[in-house]
Amino acid sequence: MDSIKKFKYKKIENFLTVDETNLFKDYCRIRHRLNTESFDVKLANLDTRFYADPLMESLLINKNEKMEKLTGLSLKPTYGFWRMYTKFSDLAPHTDRHACEISVTINLGSDGTSWPIFIENKPIYLDPGEAVIYLGCELTHWREEFEGDWQAQTFLHYVDANGPYADHWKDKRIKWGQEWVPVNNQ
Repeated sequence: MDSIKKFKYKKIENFLTVDETNLFKDYCRIRHRLNTESFDVKLANLDTRFYADPLMESLLINKNEKMEKLTGLSLKPTYGFWRMYTKFSDLAPHTDRHACEISVTINLGSDGTSWPIFIENKPIYLDPGEAVIYLGCELTHWREEFEGDWQAQTFLHYVDANGPYADHWKDKRIKWGQEWVPVNNQ
């Protein structure tokens, strides 16, 4: 099997089972409704966002073997992150920091509004439970303005265990679920 470094990105159907998708969707909807402190304050709509959420970090760890098979690489997990996007959300074109060398974004559920992620100018549409794996540090990716009410996405990040960013394991944190503190050149 070719490694992700040859194919750059790949859409994966059924990355999550139906039961996993429903569990994560309901968790995100409940956590979003109860959220009082973790918002994307740059936006007037105040999307919920959680770095190092324990449930998402558990998913990150538990999908490591699957990610290794899908990417053809030995991987080290770095961190999990999720966001509840709401009306008028967008994501500016960007590449990611070193801890996101190999990334996967997973649609956990939505109000039914189709909303692609663009990778290198190509729109990729994901149904709940589907994912796209991509080279986060190399490929420019973004989302245009969201017209729906809500969509929950999780982002799982990994590094090549034999690559230049292998020291970013656990995002250089001591424990899973711990907040991240930036260190120079990350």
